[in-house]
Amino acid sequence: MEAKQPAQRNLDWRLALRCGRMALHLVAGMATCALVFPFIGKERRNAHIRRWSRQLLAICNVSVQVAHGSAQPLEHGVIVCNHISWLDIFVINALYPCRFVAKAEIRDWPLAGWLVAQAGTVFIARGNKRELRNIFKGLVHALQEGQRVAFFPEGTTAAQGTILPFHANLFEAAVDGKVQVQPFALSYVDAAGQPHPSVDFIGDMTFVQSVVNILDGKPVRARLAVLPAMEGAGAHRRELAQAAHDAIAGALGIVPAAQTLQEHSA
Repeated sequence: MEAKQPAQRNLDWRLALRCGRMALHLVAGMATCALVFPFIGKERRNAHIRRWSRQLLAICNVSVQVAHGSAQPLEHGVIVCNHISWLDIFVINALYPCRFVAKAEIRDWPLAGWLVAQAGTVFIARGNKRELRNIFKGLVHALQEGQRVAFFPEGTTAAQGTILPFHANLFEAAVDGKVQVQPFALSYVDAAGQPHPSVDFIGDMTFVQSVVNILDGKPVRARLAVLPAMEGAGAHRRELAQAAHDAIAGALGIVPAAQTLQEHSA
């Protein structure tokens, strides 16, 4: 068997060190959720989530850049964003902590699934309409209490340079809650400003494989564009979904496909 070259051994040690740091950070986050979160209010909890998310991104060698000319983020309302990677939740939380709505599969991520659940994430099982109705009522209540709720209308991750049809159902929460909807456009680039090859989380790739790809890859710069908010009160969910889809696609320089809406939620 051929011996490893020194450069290869250095890379292996660097990857092992990053994996160890990430594991320790996840455990520290779990301890905070279990021992601190039950005894503090929303503002202090959000501060913990923001700081922990920034530290996680630093371990993953991910820096965050808010696009020049971005709009003022909503203090409360509905945030919608295109979906590329498991990193998306932490990029948004590193800047503007939200209560996320996400697909049920995320709950099965090692350690991280438990953490995002403790941070207030609401999980939706695909095709479960009864569960969706109950979650919808809870979202409207959260919005009326002044919370910031976020979801990914595509329902799953898509390769960079593409944007999938939006599911319109959850936009109804903004209509019933009489709050604004603010689209976020997110991308990940390398040092040359090109889509980063290690970030896409699609197909049969597992969460662990994606984590290793990122930890073993080149530095990543996450670009987040905060787009103008849209009024939800009096609007129709399909119109809101279409407008948000077009705004995000435009900000990313993507020409949307003919079919841009779905009626079934993720």
